[in-house]
Amino acid sequence: MELEGKTIIITGASSGIGAAAALLFAAEGANVVLGARRSAELEVLVERINRGSGRAVFAAGDVKDESYAEALVEIAMKEFGALDGAFNNAGIVGAIQPTPDMSVGNWNEVISVNLTAAFLAAKVQIPVMRKHGGGSIVFTSSFVGFSNGGMPGMGAYAASKAGLIGLVQSLASDHAAEGIRVNALLPGGTITPAGGEGNPDVLAFISNLHPMKRMAKAEEIAQAAVFLLSDRSSFMTGSPMIADGGMSVRLA
Repeated sequence: MELEGKTIIITGASSGIGAAAALLFAAEGANVVLGARRSAELEVLVERINRGSGRAVFAAGDVKDESYAEALVEIAMKEFGALDGAFNNAGIVGAIQPTPDMSVGNWNEVISVNLTAAFLAAKVQIPVMRKHGGGSIVFTSSFVGFSNGGMPGMGAYAASKAGLIGLVQSLASDHAAEGIRVNALLPGGTITPAGGEGNPDVLAFISNLHPMKRMAKAEEIAQAAVFLLSDRSSFMTGSPMIADGGMSVRLA
């Protein structure tokens, strides 16, 4: 029960890594506040957790909206009386194409969802954690945009994920003395709807890019998030923690 008694917000929780994290965090004893755009999927997930021994609530919305970031924090405080952690996991890949061919609309959407939303989440989560003596915040970044991990056609995605690491390191420096730890989790290819789930050709191609010759299960990435949110990582802040099946080694 690594997260027993902790209240944790999870965004991007309707599928993939976020949904796996919701189930795992609840199993590890956390109260979870789930956020994503798709309310039907969130409702099913919350019912599943609450039918077991977990405690979960949800609110659907868009992470690009500051009011939604505020609402998730308000729900955590209203339902559970605390906010101990956040797994800010929502993100999109966007169009995969050379930068000269990319629309400004695609660029702005990817930056807004992957980076600006992270700023908005931190802006409302940190004051509450500061007031209650600390907490742990984890953002989902990527090996893409880090340590020679650039991939063709992913300029907007790479820029957003590299920027996210910079934001994490700045936040960690600003708030370490307040007991607030801020880290980035950098997955490799993961079997999710965004990662080619159900498409054997896509899965085979991405798997072969990894030295381990496979993609991660969403549950494996969720396990890494548990570590960063738990007291086992109590002396870690500002870290870009890599869980990428060796991709960064291959590309270094």
